[in-house]
Amino acid sequence: MSIGHTLLGLLESGPCHGYDLKRAFDDRFGHDRPLHYGQVYSTMSRLLKNGLVEVDGIEHGGGPDRKRYAITDAGITDVEQWLTRPEKPEPYLQSTLYTKIVLALLTGRDATALLDAQRSEHLRLMRELTQRKRGGDLADQLICDHALFHLDADLRWLELTAARLGRLAEEVRG
Repeated sequence: MSIGHTLLGLLESGPCHGYDLKRAFDDRFGHDRPLHYGQVYSTMSRLLKNGLVEVDGIEHGGGPDRKRYAITDAGITDVEQWLTRPEKPEPYLQSTLYTKIVLALLTGRDATALLDAQRSEHLRLMRELTQRKRGGDLADQLICDHALFHLDADLRWLELTAARLGRLAEEVRG
């Protein structure tokens, strides 16, 4: 996820302080990984330097000055280009799990146990996400569905790999 583009998109609804941007981000996108304040302010500093946002006002108070940021025309154009550009699919061609299976076979360890443990972990996470989906709003449901579909594909791969483990062991050791 592009934090910068997400913050720019949030600014299209109107100028905000960094604190408000963090809250809006966390409410909409950060359920599992909320932003750190430092990340918000370093991103805003970079966007300011690149001319994609501007300081719309500064409030002086008892603490540090609070900057209110507004998106510039260049920022709107940048968000528009980002939104219309398709994301590159992630084919997982260099899977850590595949590497572990091959190394287990090379070193004489139990690759079946590794596959079983991974299957259990996938199923545990799928149960957790299904529970979250049941109690969640539409955004939670869609995010959980996305994750569940990927986990389901991983499970199918685990089953296929388990079925081919003997052949893979011969090739790896041969």
